[in-house]
Amino acid sequence: MEFEVHSHSGVGTGRTIAVEDAVFDPEPNDHVLWLDVRRTQASARQGTHKTRERGEIRGSTRKLYRQKGTGRARAGSISSPLRRGGGRTFGPRPRSYSLRLSRKVRRLARHSALTYKVRQGALRVVEPLEFEVPSTQDLSRIIAAFELKGQRILVVTAEHSAAVYRSSCNLERVEVKEARNLTAEDILRARVLLCELPAVSVMTGAETVESAVEDNNGNGA
Repeated sequence: MEFEVHSHSGVGTGRTIAVEDAVFDPEPNDHVLWLDVRRTQASARQGTHKTRERGEIRGSTRKLYRQKGTGRARAGSISSPLRRGGGRTFGPRPRSYSLRLSRKVRRLARHSALTYKVRQGALRVVEPLEFEVPSTQDLSRIIAAFELKGQRILVVTAEHSAAVYRSSCNLERVEVKEARNLTAEDILRARVLLCELPAVSVMTGAETVESAVEDNNGNGA
């Protein structure tokens, strides 16, 4: 499958990049997508919730009244979960919610998410974003050139770029992520993917071939 490479002004550069067709599944696997999104969201949970149990309640531990002869139900201390202010039965404890999926399953989920975006025409390949210093204005100008203003955009970089990341901090609904850290949830949440040319091979995990578009005379553009 071929994608046109665009310049920062939003117009074609006369070059295309080819990605192996095997990357984009004919039928995306929705169940694997659900598993990977669940893994990502579960890993984001802190898991620091805690309630006090019976043994952690501060107060007297004496028996409230004698065991027999009162006509009332048996009762122990005031820390009983049956009483107001007592401990909680089977309350939450600190735990890790993280789930593990094999690398093969995570890759399949990412490819399935990319397949949906390609079908929607929501993947744009752009020349490398070589920002020497952070510039919100420059990044905003690039987004406006692609007529994507106001949409949820995911900018995918080949490597970590502090300048590009900091340029996006003041732009609403714009997120910057390194290609190797991309998850299926990131791809699905975005309306459009604005992907750097070198990041395509990293994002898809497949070799890419770049070529020039030929004009009517058979000459390369």
